[in-house]
Amino acid sequence: MTVAQSGEFGLIERLTRRLAVPAGDGADADCLLGPGDDAAVVRAPDGRVVACTDVLVEGRHFRRDWSSATDVGHRAAAANLADIAAMGARPTALLVGFCTPRDLPVEWAEEFADGLAAEAALVGASVVGGDTVASPTLTISVTALGDLEHRTPVTRSGARPGDIVAMAGRIGWAAAGYTILSRGFRSPGALVGAFRRPEVPYAAGILAAQLGATSMIDVSDGLLADVGHIAVASGVHVDLRRSCFKLSQQMADSANALGVDPYEWVFTGGEDHALVATFPPDVMLGAEWAEIGVVRAGEGVTVDGTRWTSSAAGWDHFRQELNGSFVRN
Repeated sequence: MTVAQSGEFGLIERLTRRLAVPAGDGADADCLLGPGDDAAVVRAPDGRVVACTDVLVEGRHFRRDWSSATDVGHRAAAANLADIAAMGARPTALLVGFCTPRDLPVEWAEEFADGLAAEAALVGASVVGGDTVASPTLTISVTALGDLEHRTPVTRSGARPGDIVAMAGRIGWAAAGYTILSRGFRSPGALVGAFRRPEVPYAAGILAAQLGATSMIDVSDGLLADVGHIAVASGVHVDLRRSCFKLSQQMADSANALGVDPYEWVFTGGEDHALVATFPPDVMLGAEWAEIGVVRAGEGVTVDGTRWTSSAAGWDHFRQELNGSFVRN
């Protein structure tokens, strides 16, 4: 059955049924009124709401022959939930715009909803509403909401000279997976899987805020590019240390086989949704965060004191093109 055969309201009923929050689930406390009315009602105990939106377009952000519908659901949710975490907030709810070709199988939409709900459940959030519309191109827009729980939001503009730079999560894995898929291969599975379904260190965002992080960002467009946003917003120079990034054996072996410098994946690849933050130098980071550099007076981003020149520092939708039609988010 296609979505056209199901009809708009039939599709909405099918998706809503899969996205319903089970009774007793922790997300119930945030969602006071879910799908079924003109709008949802979500608690905001802090009195402030953290919000972000991300759009995925088939052929530019994902390919159905590369990723399952469930994978795409996970990725769509993760891209937004990571942004909420990067503000030091707790994600509470997702709203989804689903623009679909009429011939899309209903099963694909249902499996997408399963992935979306499963990723949201990792942080106790729920899908509270959205919209469906016919479109020649499969396009998914997700808006995430979050609660600061009376903490000060951690922005990009607070880094100061002398701060340390630290990262939570893994980096370069998704970019390696993308390269492998783009060359027509499907293994190693760990790297391809990292591209299809990121593992985001959500809890590290709140922890960073509690530790007194001075700035923070989600790495989606490349480490150098996103750390560069902190450098510009804070008016500082960030120097990263190459020795702090240990390559997995799978990354090293794949890079050798493909003739790629694996540190290109590390420093310019995105989509792992690692979190990078700056902290006062006397902060004890603990196990979640690993030091990767230092903040200095000046401007820009360097690696071991040198500007990165071997390739573009990261992704920019309007300035760059990759081979073929598929690009990073």
